[in-house]
Amino acid sequence: MNGHSTSKKQLVWLITGTSSGFGRRLVTSALSRGDRVIATARSLEKLEQEFSACGLSESERQNLRTLQVDITAGEEVLKEKANEAAAFWGRIDVLVNNAGFGQPALAEEGGSKICRKQYEVNVFGLLDMTSATLPHIRASKGYLVNIGSRSAWHTQIPGLAFYSSSKAAVQAITETMSTELTPFGVKVMLVAPGAFRTEGIYGGQFPKDNLIPAYDSLRDASIKRFHSVAGTEKGDPDKAMDLVVDVVRGEGKAAGRPWPLYLVLGEDAATNARSRFNKVISDIEGWEDLTGKAVQFDELAS
Repeated sequence: MNGHSTSKKQLVWLITGTSSGFGRRLVTSALSRGDRVIATARSLEKLEQEFSACGLSESERQNLRTLQVDITAGEEVLKEKANEAAAFWGRIDVLVNNAGFGQPALAEEGGSKICRKQYEVNVFGLLDMTSATLPHIRASKGYLVNIGSRSAWHTQIPGLAFYSSSKAAVQAITETMSTELTPFGVKVMLVAPGAFRTEGIYGGQFPKDNLIPAYDSLRDASIKRFHSVAGTEKGDPDKAMDLVVDVVRGEGKAAGRPWPLYLVLGEDAATNARSRFNKVISDIEGWEDLTGKAVQFDELAS
């Protein structure tokens, strides 16, 4: 299969959630290649403080624009923001939907209230931002990159039902959009990271307004586990985001490789994905004599 390449074209990136974590690193990595970046976050002041301390070169500063964006503001507001972003350099080549957060909660205690809070950002915000920006991406035959999570496959951890399911929704949306956008020459990729050492990712708090005594021991253990992870992650976020830029640009470590729909980052993410797929295959094979032709209409089962 032929490798993907941008032929060293200078790309214009629009990246959400760039005041810390993967987003900030993705901005600096893209700038280091000579690309142009519109970096967004809810707080413009925080964003500008962050990048003023990043040690950017003069040329990198000239290639950076910052824009206040709250991805929960609604599609009409985000269309205005996308048009404002496109006006900086006349186009947008790459949209990276990175903004998101993790809201821990036991499923029964959190209920639909907490689930909606999680989905408002991770799913509906992402979808609104995508819809607002896609006219520009289609025009440039560009790239859509959605940051998912290994949690879409690794769903059995108590307290992460809403986060995991939000990332599973992102995965499904990304897969379908890949098919819908291919005729326009747009490349789509789901980035599914495992545990990486980024700032504040485990800052979420379990809700306390609907504590159910039957869950006390499970909740306590879940809170302890959740807050014990920070600082122990094996993943290097700088290396991870450098690879994402390599893939989009078709250079560096990604040179000559075909475009991936899934970029699964980290040994833990790969292990979780394989475990999920093997479990599904095992259950299919173990029950197929009863769940395959056996449940078809008799005249169609032969």
